[in-house]
Amino acid sequence: MRDPALFLPAGDGEEQRQILSFSWKCYYCFFIYYKKETVETKGENSMFSKDIGIDLGTANTLVFMKGKGIVMREPSVVAVDIRSDTVLAVGTQAKEMIGRTPGSIVAVRPMKDGVIADFDITATMLKHFIKKAVKSNTFSRPHIIICIPSGVTEVERRAVEDAARQAGASQVELIEEPMAAAIGAGLPVSEPTGSMVVDIGGGTAEVAVISLGDIVTSCSVRVAGDKFDESIISYVKKKYNLLIGERTSEEIKIEIGSAYPTEETANSSVVIKGRNLMDGLPKNVTIHADEVREALADPLSMIVDAIKSTLEKTPPELSADIIDHGIMLTGGGALLRGLDLLVAQETGMPVHVAERPLDCVVDGTGKQLEVNMPSEYYKANKAKKK
Repeated sequence: MRDPALFLPAGDGEEQRQILSFSWKCYYCFFIYYKKETVETKGENSMFSKDIGIDLGTANTLVFMKGKGIVMREPSVVAVDIRSDTVLAVGTQAKEMIGRTPGSIVAVRPMKDGVIADFDITATMLKHFIKKAVKSNTFSRPHIIICIPSGVTEVERRAVEDAARQAGASQVELIEEPMAAAIGAGLPVSEPTGSMVVDIGGGTAEVAVISLGDIVTSCSVRVAGDKFDESIISYVKKKYNLLIGERTSEEIKIEIGSAYPTEETANSSVVIKGRNLMDGLPKNVTIHADEVREALADPLSMIVDAIKSTLEKTPPELSADIIDHGIMLTGGGALLRGLDLLVAQETGMPVHVAERPLDCVVDGTGKQLEVNMPSEYYKANKAKKK
């Protein structure tokens, strides 16, 4: 490929020759870069199109990129300056501001109970996460598979699609969270056998029985990790006249929270700090694991009721499969100590916790992408399993 400036008639001006030569070099560099990237990624990850799966959760958002796996994990939080209506921070930086911002700045969770509560902020947050994950130029308009709770309305489904398109997606596909969780957990969802999954996220608990690639029966309750935190806040406020924040409540849940008495939490306790509601002064209180378990009893009973309700609606043949294979717990809520023991006691079924419960939903979206267009990453992992 030769510089076209060499073919200009001798009489043409030097300036025109330089402009043409420069333009040709720019075009040539662009062509070489694009060709190199396309060859290296074998078309999977080119600068014009990237396929990604998103677990758009109430508490956290995870992004799976086809050919790479999970590339991003951030809190679903946005910090906004209400005076100028501008976004100051998104994700981890915004979460660190919760409870510590001046009056003019608020840390917003645009997702509530698994659905969009603030459309514009959700679109802004999605755009930020997509740009961060894709790490490419403005030419990229990714194809996105995004998760939604099984109990959402048509309006709520449309809101998620519109927010993703506004964030820059060229094509949007929706997948129900329990289906994605089951796929990510490795359950045989496409086979003629019953598989039961309970996905407990930040905003919703999704219970579903799946067979032959579809959901047979399901139940979605807007009780999950956030409700656990709220219950701990209410318990501490009522018993100790102490006001604590969301961050403190979450730390209590992670450190000594449990759903069922276990040796690990038998004598556990933690010192918490908050504001005394009697005199308004800072105060320290020691809270024990059995108190936290008492605080979590009500929301946990609602989740157990949802599981029982789903089992009652399950066809007999599939119920027999569930007795054999058990119930799979996924999502951040599955990490609550003793939850599997509680569910097993209440249902009489064997209960298992997924190997990586936090990643099951986004892994499910990724596997769905790979089924549509297999990548070398997927083929390599599949070969390892064999």
